[in-house]
Amino acid sequence: MVTPSSTPATAHPRLTPDQVAQFNREGYHIFAPPVFPQAKFDGLKNCFENILNNLPADVRPESMDVPHFQHPELFEWLFAKEVLDLVEPIIGPDIALFSSHFICKPRGNGKRVPWHEDSHYWKKMITPMEVVTVWLAIDPSTTVNGCMHVIPRTHNTGKQGFSDYDDLQPGEAVFPDEITASQRDDSRAIPIELQPNHCSLHDGRIIHGSAPNTSNIRRCGYTMRYMSSKVRENHEMAGTYHNIYLARGRDLGGNIYGDPTKAYPELARFRAKHGKNSH
Repeated sequence: MVTPSSTPATAHPRLTPDQVAQFNREGYHIFAPPVFPQAKFDGLKNCFENILNNLPADVRPESMDVPHFQHPELFEWLFAKEVLDLVEPIIGPDIALFSSHFICKPRGNGKRVPWHEDSHYWKKMITPMEVVTVWLAIDPSTTVNGCMHVIPRTHNTGKQGFSDYDDLQPGEAVFPDEITASQRDDSRAIPIELQPNHCSLHDGRIIHGSAPNTSNIRRCGYTMRYMSSKVRENHEMAGTYHNIYLARGRDLGGNIYGDPTKAYPELARFRAKHGKNSH
């Protein structure tokens, strides 16, 4: 098990200053090289397949939210230097894991992800609302099988992460609501096409979504979400159903952290019962 204390003291930033500036300006960045050595990526994919194969029959594969609560073996990749060295140039050396989510769209009937901002689902869980998501492709992710689209610069324009939403029909999409059409410009959307073991990064406030998967190719991505440890979790609210974890460096916000060597099945049960979603 990888823990913060075993993380190398010296990081090797994987983004250049120009790439960080592009991320800050546009709200996203497509990282060109593979994220992990192939053997390490294969280990993650095998771990995912095992979790997927043991899902209850009534659970959709798009809804594999915070799997690390029940499968702490995932911290081998969530705390990996290959990932932390990607986000450190953006948020600094003191890094907390906020959440993770396998969003797996099965071939033929994978649900669409409605236009949304991640921050909408987190609301008052953290302050300030500054989260970077690493979207790692487990399968090929293309326009054919419903890849993610982002609308550039929406993280710092409009309502800056807190647009108004309309309710959707139950079961229509992965999430129950969608940004009001008048507050988004779908024509500006950019497809984020990725091959396995490649990733993009996006700001938690950017508007994004994806089409349904009607192809014969599965589409799965692993979203790994990080914030500076100076970001404060509202533990009085979120502590009943959520954990954050210190991934690198030291705590700067007086946060309470989960133990990455321990499973928290009670949190998973609470979330399932009450419909909580950290997205």
